[in-house]
Order: sequence, then structure tokens, then C-alpha cells
Amino acid sequence: MQTPNHTIFVHYENDDFLILYKPANLNFHSEDNEAGCVVLAQKMFHPNLLSVHRLDKMTSGLLILAKSSKVANDFATMFQNKEIQKYYLAIATKKPKKKQGWIKADMALSRRGSYKLLQSKNNPAVTQFCSKSIQPNERLFLLKPYTGKTHQLRVALKSIGAPIVGDIRYANAIDAKKEQRGYLHAYGLTFNYKNTTYHFTLAPLEGERFVSDACKEALKEYATPWEVL
Repeated sequence: MQTPNHTIFVHYENDDFLILYKPANLNFHSEDNEAGCVVLAQKMFHPNLLSVHRLDKMTSGLLILAKSSKVANDFATMFQNKEIQKYYLAIATKKPKKKQGWIKADMALSRRGSYKLLQSKNNPAVTQFCSKSIQPNERLFLLKPYTGKTHQLRVALKSIGAPIVGDIRYANAIDAKKEQRGYLHAYGLTFNYKNTTYHFTLAPLEGERFVSDACKEALKEYATPWEVL
């Protein structure tokens, strides 16, 4: 049964932006009369917060919110110029076709809002990744997207035979619904803003697979993800 376990909180804040923790199973945008992540953050922390990137509902982790339209435009330009590096963690229980490397391919809409990878590489989604065993039949992935396509990481792992545990859309739906959450987490951010280099990481806080001792031990190898990928 997938339900929210944690609440939003501020991981870092200055005069221009804040780094927010978004819990799993919380919509990014408001839907069905339920306030989304950004609206909640505006009510809780700062009324003028603006989003500069997004996270899927199932994804937990670090999110940048700007405090003014000028700062939002600055970050939008940085994202466009690929000056912000993002790092994600995921868990899979299927053996991947490869344990590290690159996944590069065009993406296209499939059915019922899902996406798929194509054979072509005209405007490809690009992901670099590595992985290590947590315990038998459970593997931790560190992922670095170089593009920002919808569902990019979820589709990428499915394409190598290792869909993310708990991903109702791209893994086996019956099995996924038995999980506490979808095991994808926005783990790290690094960028330079106003001549200051920022590095942020926040380990997963929810989901029994993420908070297990075995996962925490494996995560030590990825303590500084920008030195790994």
C-alpha cells in the first residue's frame, strides 16, 4: 500500500532559493482538490516559491524552489545549459542486462501515458549509471540524467530489464502495489550559483528497502555521487 510517510521540510535555504525535501507519493502539482508539493511549500515556507524542475509523484528527494521570478529564470537557464547536475538512487530486484554504463535512445509516448525507448538516437534521453548489489536479488543504482525527459530514469531501467521496485507504471503492477513506495529518490544536486559551488545530498528517508541496514551500507560508496559519475 503506497502512502505518504514523511512531510515536506527545508534541507537548505538562502535569500534566493531553498532546497526542499519532497516525500514519496506526493503529487508535484495540485490534483483532485489535493494540494501539491509546490503549493504546500508556499503555504509552509514562502508564498512566492517557484518551481524550476519537477519530480514524479513516486519520487522522493531534493527539489530546488526559487524565491523570485528572476532567480527562477536564472535556474531555468542553468538547467537549459546543463549546469546543474542531478543524481538519483533506485532499487531493482531484477538482474540488469548491464551493471553500469550509459543508456541513450529516443523516447516516445507508448500507451496510457507511458513512454518507451526507441532504436533511434535523434534527440536521445541520456543517462549514465552504476550499480551494486545490496543483498541477493536486490540492487542499488546511482543514476545521472544528462537530459530531462519525462519518466526518463524509470524507462531507462526498464529498458535494461531492471524496472524500479514499486513503479506501478513500468514494473509489474500487482507486485508494485505491494510495495510501500516506488524506489526512486532524488539524492544529489551540484551547481555553481553566484560564484559559489553548492553540493547537496540527502539519503532516502522512507521505504523499508531504502532504509535497510544493507542499503545504508551500500550507499556509503556513493556518499559523494559527483565523484562517482
